[in-house]
Amino acid sequence: MDKAEAMPADPVITWFRDHPPRPADESDGDSAVIRTVRRFREMVAGGGARPGHHLRERELAEALGVSRNTLREAFRLLAHEELVVHRLNRGVFIRRITAGDIADIFRVRRLVELDAVRRANGAPRVLITPLTDILDDADRAVADRRWTDVATADIRWHQAITQLTGSRRLQETMTRVLAELRLAFAAYGSSTEQERFHRPYLAWNRQITELILVGDTEAAETALAAYLARAERQLLAAYRTAAPGTLSAEPSPGAPSVEQFLSPAPEW
Repeated sequence: MDKAEAMPADPVITWFRDHPPRPADESDGDSAVIRTVRRFREMVAGGGARPGHHLRERELAEALGVSRNTLREAFRLLAHEELVVHRLNRGVFIRRITAGDIADIFRVRRLVELDAVRRANGAPRVLITPLTDILDDADRAVADRRWTDVATADIRWHQAITQLTGSRRLQETMTRVLAELRLAFAAYGSSTEQERFHRPYLAWNRQITELILVGDTEAAETALAAYLARAERQLLAAYRTAAPGTLSAEPSPGAPSVEQFLSPAPEW
């Protein structure tokens, strides 16, 4: 067998080729570096890469249609966002998430998403409608047992919740935070584990959406707070039993100890 034929397809490159940029993204006035960073966030949030994956520079630059210098600058920014990590003499890799990262992600989510739900009564209908559209996409993915797509729909639903804030800066921040969250989902490796984790939250997403639609934002906020507390506990518990190499046992610089985050999350 030819060596090129024997090499397995790179999932990251495959994702970029299967998801070409939208025309609007190509003409938004942003630099090639910023567009590349945005595409990487979308790829990670869409489940295109698992933690620890080695990013092959030459092939990626070709797949993205950018120069290697542009890609290197994008990698620098993505490292600052903690989505990739540079390894001396080894290259660039998708970063492995720590327990401290998971706790910090949920800390930010509480601050932003609960505020977004509180503001939902004043949000224009055009920002609320996508919530139900995304849930319909998730239901179709469940019917086909496409659990990776279910996870992607869940990320999209939370991005749509963030849009209710009306803040471009908060949306940009949460795009990065939710991309990190998607890396934490790698703790659930098998389809059975993915189904067990994601399925209950679909009903919860539907309940919260219906409460928003009828204007009961207080009940929606209470439901979302309980939702986030449970999800955090589950992900931290999964961290303890994840396959070696899926997540990182090494704390981020300045992060509290792992043990601190393995206790139940507060019901805020």
